[in-house]
Amino acid sequence: MANGLEKSATRFIWLVKSGTTQQQVEGFGVVPYGFEQRTAGQGIVGGVMILAWPMEAGQFLNARLLVDNIGVGVRVCEGADSVPDSDELGRAIAEFMTEGGGMKAKAKDLKEKALAAVSHGESSMKDLDRFVEELGQLGG
Repeated sequence: MANGLEKSATRFIWLVKSGTTQQQVEGFGVVPYGFEQRTAGQGIVGGVMILAWPMEAGQFLNARLLVDNIGVGVRVCEGADSVPDSDELGRAIAEFMTEGGGMKAKAKDLKEKALAAVSHGESSMKDLDRFVEELGQLGG
């Protein structure tokens, strides 16, 4: 994954789950030495398309929702035992992170809708205000 991200030369967010001590000894959950320095300045926050590599439990459902239903991601691999070719992964990342068939625009649109929903006076904020009010009534 690290090699593919580096070869893509695109901006990304990569979350690495640290494994057990044994997994770390075997190289799982470890960011390769020098990776962060070589890819400095490529990070981005919010409104981005998602690369899905579900490995366990709820990740498969999340990937289906984000890739198949909402269309803001691409499945690059599936399962903890599968590893994509880094050259192929680099090309896929570069393609989908630059244009990606409108996925970038969809991701930006969803970001804007989510921010609007929690803005003062909008539905999510009103629901939260009502919930807090009801909690306050329980104590009195």
